[in-house]
Amino acid sequence: MKNSLSIFLMCASITLLAQEEKDTVVRQPMLEAVTVEAFNYQRPWLTTPASIGQLDTQDLMQFNDVSLVSAMNTIPGVRMEERSPGSYRFSIRGSTMRSPFGVRNVKVYLNGLPFTDPGGNTYLNLLDVNTIQSAEVIKGPGSSMYGAGTGGALLLQGSGVERGRNSFSTSATAGSFGYQHYLVQADFGEENDQTTIQYAHQQADGYRNQSQMDRDVLYARFNGYIDTKQKITTTLLYSDLYYQTPGGLTLAEMEEDPQQARPAAGPNPSAEEQQAAVNNKTLYLGINHEFYWNENLKSVTGLYGTYSNFKNPSIRNYERRTEQSLGFRSVTDYRFDNGKLTAGIEFQSGFSPIKTYANDQGVPDGIQTDDEIGSSNYSVFAQAEFLLPYKFALTIGGSLNGNQIAFERLSAIPPVEDERKFNAIFSPRIVLQKEISKNLFGYFSYSQGFSPPTVAELYPSTNVFNQTLDPEKGENYELGLKGFFVNKKIAIEVVGYIFDLSETIVVRRDESGADYFINAGETNQNGVELTVKYFPVMASGSFLSSLNLWAGYSLNDYLYKGFQQDTVDFSGKEMPGIAPNTIMAGINSTTKIGLYATVTFQYTDAMWMNDANTDVAESYALLGVRVGYKNRWPKIPFELFFGADNLLDEKYSLGNDLNAFGGRYYNPAPTRNFYAGLKISLVASEGQ
Repeated sequence: MKNSLSIFLMCASITLLAQEEKDTVVRQPMLEAVTVEAFNYQRPWLTTPASIGQLDTQDLMQFNDVSLVSAMNTIPGVRMEERSPGSYRFSIRGSTMRSPFGVRNVKVYLNGLPFTDPGGNTYLNLLDVNTIQSAEVIKGPGSSMYGAGTGGALLLQGSGVERGRNSFSTSATAGSFGYQHYLVQADFGEENDQTTIQYAHQQADGYRNQSQMDRDVLYARFNGYIDTKQKITTTLLYSDLYYQTPGGLTLAEMEEDPQQARPAAGPNPSAEEQQAAVNNKTLYLGINHEFYWNENLKSVTGLYGTYSNFKNPSIRNYERRTEQSLGFRSVTDYRFDNGKLTAGIEFQSGFSPIKTYANDQGVPDGIQTDDEIGSSNYSVFAQAEFLLPYKFALTIGGSLNGNQIAFERLSAIPPVEDERKFNAIFSPRIVLQKEISKNLFGYFSYSQGFSPPTVAELYPSTNVFNQTLDPEKGENYELGLKGFFVNKKIAIEVVGYIFDLSETIVVRRDESGADYFINAGETNQNGVELTVKYFPVMASGSFLSSLNLWAGYSLNDYLYKGFQQDTVDFSGKEMPGIAPNTIMAGINSTTKIGLYATVTFQYTDAMWMNDANTDVAESYALLGVRVGYKNRWPKIPFELFFGADNLLDEKYSLGNDLNAFGGRYYNPAPTRNFYAGLKISLVASEGQ
């Protein structure tokens, strides 16, 4: 850790020495110009009374274009993991406990419409990094506007084009462990309609055996202005994703050979023998209609549909399913002199036939189960914002959320039907904000969250429908302070929270690696998050044209309050998979001749792997760098770049399998690796 910080601080010193002390004009912080959309606030970062993590295109491109993992992990309170190329996990303030794979208990939206399916699962790995233009992470329960859940929400805006810009772009990147990425994009920015069409291909051999990945993504977005009051936005996404799953290793296996896939053990064959993998072909279509009734009243109504063909040969079986879902979301805003009213409704419905076979070395064999699952959920929500005397502001919101899952086993004779229906529960959110000074705001919020089990938790890889799993219920208390200091050259945000959760859902794994879930009683999840950004003054004769230094810190104190399983009492134990301390920092600099450099550092504390707190994943520190050159030719701009990740060559596990049978917790991450790429565009006309 000491050596890691020394290297990072040396890079920071070299960058700062390049800045000359001369009379200058202050470069305004980018945070001033960014509007926060979360909770429909549509305000600047400073005056938004919520803890919102934000990433724009520049943030996403600090790293390579392999995945979203490194960029997301720059946000305090967020942890994104990748067990192997394409196999993501995403959590906000500790919800990894419910995500043995994929994204659960975090509601994800793409271009204003649900991307999370009605059953509560999100295939975030279907998206290419270049598909995302910006992201907002809502920390803490977002139930008051984003459906049932205790783990927060992720709002994604897909790539689009501004009016007047017509261009064609292409890029190619290659790197260690067989990584390749290719992108072709066409933008047509007319006055009344704008279209973006994007195709991306990505492949990798992977660091470990049985970890190859191949993905093709077609993305298109269209904005059309019917008249001065109406706008139509359509989204099309088709993704064909294949990735192998090497499986977890014991500590001894990882130390012996971290690149091996899970070996055979007892009656269970190896991951390579069974050709363990996931193949997911998904089509997503969405359309939004935006209507301005007058200058104070606005409505946005959207519809979406999705179809997925999913195949998963694993060590224990071979699962095939097709998933179909439909949904809509409608939100109406009314602005008045001292505030705003927001009201809306969201509904989702899905259906999925699931057939499970024996797995004969990657080929489906005799059928084991033939099931059908239907799921639906709804959320009715409202929020009011009021400006009060003495520079106070009040937000009062809440939602009514209901959920239902139906199960039928057709392979049983006679067929077996089952159902879990979770009655509607009201989830409130109350926020009191105070303007302390022109550049300093504080707020206190109280919110509740209700999170029913997802389809993947009620029907896990054991293929047994769980009738005993209950919803989580949580209360979140949060105190935050945001401000600009030193003539707006420094931006600071500090947030403290207390989150009390009952009926906490946690994962278990059996001998074959199959997942199942239980309720773990009560947990106390408390933390502090700090973000600091420094935008120094640029001297008129400086070699640098811009400079940004940033740092973040998370303190996590997550404990089981009351959790007893059989005769074992875990009360007072730390929750597994949660690092007590994380540190992230970075330097972004650009020069007047087009050269740029980014240096990033991330430290993750040691964390427990099981509820008993007997096995641990050691701490690790990651150092990355990206340098490049962007030319200034207006008609043929191009970018040449080179980068390296894990420069310190740390040996660590990313995407740990918590509470795994036999101690198979560890998924070794890549060692030191490099990449290089070229992006070039042909611009027919610039945007407005």
